[in-house]
Amino acid sequence: MIKVYFVRHAESDYSIHDDYNRPLTRKGISDSEKITDLLINKNINRIFSSPYKRSIDTIVHLADKTSLKINIIDDFRERSIGEWLEDFNSFSRKQWEDFNYKTQNSESLIEVQKRNVAALMEILKAYDNENIVIATHGTALSTIINYYNNDFGYEDFEKLRPIMPYVICFTFMEGTLIDSEVIDV
Repeated sequence: MIKVYFVRHAESDYSIHDDYNRPLTRKGISDSEKITDLLINKNINRIFSSPYKRSIDTIVHLADKTSLKINIIDDFRERSIGEWLEDFNSFSRKQWEDFNYKTQNSESLIEVQKRNVAALMEILKAYDNENIVIATHGTALSTIINYYNNDFGYEDFEKLRPIMPYVICFTFMEGTLIDSEVIDV
């Protein structure tokens, strides 16, 4: 059995449009310490993260307190939207209505889902009977949830969007999801 604690990053500073290097806000930094308190007694064996600063910074305190290395997995990065979008809501809705929809220099949700799920599958194959943390992003995580529950759609994504940080634990047995539980932060 493998428990995977997906941690959607804490609040980040949206005034910084550099998606890769966007830092956490002061509230986000404070909330990252709550993540540590929440997960410190879960017998975590490994920590993985998107390469984006806000994801790494959300779990860095946990890594420090557990003396675990943060393993960067590029495929857990957030969806590429190309240039900064002023009307993110319309773009997002179109993508959830059509998982193949994308604009120039952006990724479709099916592309995001395929790379995220493939990375997850590699972890599930490599680390049996472990408790794992994966620091990720709202859209990336939503596509993973959708993969295992195709009823998860745009409205569910919209409910998740303002929640930072967000933690959901997936329990797998031999690569098959057997349970999921949202954990209050």
